[in-house]
Formats: sequence, structure tokens, C-alpha cells
Amino acid sequence: MKAHTETLFPEYEKEQNTLHTTGILPSQIIGQLTEKGYVHADVAITDTQIQPASIDLRLGSKAYRIQASFLPGPMSGVMNKLQEWMIAEIDITTPTVFERGCVYIVPLMESMNLPNDIGAKTNPKSTAGRLDIFTRLITDGAIEFEQVPNGYTGGLYAEIVPRTFPVVLTQGDCLNQLRFSRGNPLSLDSQLQKLDEDEILVYEDGDRPGEASIRNGLRLSINLQGKSDSEVIGYRAKKHAPAIDFRKINQYTPTDFWEIIQNPKNNSLILNPDDFYILGSKEKIRVPPHYAAEMVAYDSSIGEFRIHYAGFFDPGFGYGQSDIKGSHAVLEVRSHDVPFIIEDGQTVGRLIYERLMAPSEKVYGVNIASSYQCQGLSLSKQFRRN
Repeated sequence: MKAHTETLFPEYEKEQNTLHTTGILPSQIIGQLTEKGYVHADVAITDTQIQPASIDLRLGSKAYRIQASFLPGPMSGVMNKLQEWMIAEIDITTPTVFERGCVYIVPLMESMNLPNDIGAKTNPKSTAGRLDIFTRLITDGAIEFEQVPNGYTGGLYAEIVPRTFPVVLTQGDCLNQLRFSRGNPLSLDSQLQKLDEDEILVYEDGDRPGEASIRNGLRLSINLQGKSDSEVIGYRAKKHAPAIDFRKINQYTPTDFWEIIQNPKNNSLILNPDDFYILGSKEKIRVPPHYAAEMVAYDSSIGEFRIHYAGFFDPGFGYGQSDIKGSHAVLEVRSHDVPFIIEDGQTVGRLIYERLMAPSEKVYGVNIASSYQCQGLSLSKQFRRN
């Protein structure tokens, strides 16, 4: 793929005291990328797509059901490769059911024409993760998922596999978000410790500052202890549930799709292989506006399970304008291969904090219609709130 020699930020080379020259790109610089045509689409990119440190990517007009997942490799494009394995071409300009367990490729509306010093990575959006829609980005010539190399020119494609529920999707729906970066600033525990001292990254219930467990990132533990026997501490997805229309908000009755998990005996839970769970963190966490964070989805050193398929945490999560005392992380959990026992307070994941090039002019919260600020344990926005 063609690489550009132009840099988007020549002024920062001379004014390093005003802005970091490396790091995650905040909302205002993402806006510059779209204005200059480095990110473009036939249908105009809207301001609502630009989040505090990412941009939402929209499904295009066609989907291709294929036999199996693939990577095109360095000598091939995605469209060429899928012709070998395509089962059907599907028009999704009207609402269309994506069947559970089937693999689809959808060309996205957005494409890239990046400078040689800018790359990107992607994650599912929180709503897609909480619906157990397994989705990841592919680029032409890709040898790995979810990565857009520096200087990439070409289209973007979403691989979509509904794992638990059939899902109704339509052109323009946003399942993936993309985060840009320049350079590779180190994320060190010593820096994270200093950030915690300055900002307080962890709170306990009652808005009491908590102790941050920092080792290769900020460690999070699971909450399996309710304040009463009837308190809901999690959800397990039901098999063979109806289809969910991605665009319908506050529409569905949770118990039609989920088994409610109440305060379990011994404050522990057996994860059944390949069942899908929604659980919450014990800690309430914060991400200051000049940082972004990402959850490590799978770490075999702490157990044979995966958490948080939607791993990006935006600047301002659990923070707002420094007026919020943390938000619980809602975790999408699946055990692999064997039943696995998790216990209340057990470490289940790590949150990696990454510095922004500048504080984001957009901050996660109600002012930009963020769905999950100040959340407790909550399902995706398609389900009715009690």
C-alpha cells in the first residue's frame, strides 16, 4: 500500500512545548484528518462520528457472507480474497438479519489516505461488544486484524460474526471505532503510578479513593458480591433468543434474552465454556481527558477466559470534567475450552493507559451523548432500563 511522505503536524516539530509530538490523536486532530481528506467517504463524515479519541466507522451498502474468516496477506486485497470464499452477496440498504455463527465481510463507508507518520487500530464499540457481536477490522494487504499501518491508503472492511444473538443491521450502523496514533510513546507503570497520584484513577463505592493495583497496567477485579441476596451481579445470555435490531434503543425486555445472575453462593461463579456473560468490575475507574485506555482482552496468565471484546475507554470515562468519582467497567466475558471458576475480587484484566497528543476537546459523558457514563452493571442500550 502507498505511503505518504507528508507529515500532518509540521508545526509541532517546532513547538514541542505546546503539544506532545507522539501519542493518541484527540478529537480535534481527528477532525483535521477528515477535513484534509486523510479519512474520507462518499457520504460525508459527521461530527457525531468523532469521539474523544476515536472515530466511528459506518457499514456500507453491501455485505458478503463467506465460508470462513481470513486475512488477505501482503499480496492481496480483501475484495479479491473474498471472491474465493463468498457464499452470497447481500444488500443491506434496508434492515437485514445477520445470522448467529455466520461470517460476514462488510466494506465500510470510510477509507484511508494516511500520512506516513499516522497509523491506527480498531475495537468494537461498546454496544457491539455487549451484544456479543464479534467484529474486527481488515485492511487490504493485512497480516493482522484491527491494525491500520502508517501511511495506509485503501478501503476498510469489517468482519462480523454474531456469536449469541441474530442481529439486524443496516447501512450506516457503527459497530467499530478507530483510534489513531503517532509514534509509540512508552506506557510505563511508573508513569501510571504518577498519574494515579495526580488524578486518582480508582474509587470504591461511596466515592472513597481506592488503591490502584498497577502491574503491567491498571489491574481490574470482578464483582461477584451483592449487597443483598436479590442484587443482580451479572447476566448470562440465553440460547436461541430472537433477533435484535441494532437501531432500536430501549426496546427489548432483558429477561427474553438474558438469565439474571443474583448474588451467588460463596461469591463465586462457574463460567461455562462459550457461554456469554455480562459482569462488572469491583473498582470504579477514571480516564483523565489527556489519556485514553484500552483493556487487554485475553491474558492466559490469569485464566482461560476472555474479557471485554470492546476494549477502548475514552478520555473522560468515569471522570467527566473531574466531577465524577469513577465508573464501573462492564465486562463481556467468555470462558474457553474448560469450565472456569472466578471469585469475587479476582483479577480479570489489565487496563493500559496511553497518552494523548493533547487533551481532547470532547470528553466522554452526557454532553456527547455517551451511553454508559456513570454506569453500574448495564446491558447494551437496546434493552429497557428498569
